[in-house]
Amino acid sequence: MNDQDMLNHMFDMQAQLNKRIGVNTDAPMSDEERTKWVLNYCRAASQELAELTDSVPWKWWAKYQKFDQQNARVEVVDLFHFLISLAQVLGMSADDVYKFYLEKNKVNFQRQDSGYTKKDEADSKHIGA
Repeated sequence: MNDQDMLNHMFDMQAQLNKRIGVNTDAPMSDEERTKWVLNYCRAASQELAELTDSVPWKWWAKYQKFDQQNARVEVVDLFHFLISLAQVLGMSADDVYKFYLEKNKVNFQRQDSGYTKKDEADSKHIGA
């Protein structure tokens, strides 16, 4: 299975899981419902990010902490679950995410090449258009 097939497979599996828990991201959503699910998935992803942070000994004053690489890996996967769901709520397919990623990555390299000395949100407005 190539990389793009794997991403499509992940999107298919997430859509099945979402339907099982009562969220059909393939069905039309009102703006109100879409807003609700964007916020739900953003909050869930934020929590997973906090759990990932807690896998790393970030409390410089606490000597008991250890780096938990296995848990950190699981939290990264949990983030993917919610990020894929978020993309789906926004009407994005795996192909869209891949295409947008390529375009945004190019912008990021251009920013680094230019020294990224000023903020220019306009340099990303073309992505996905």
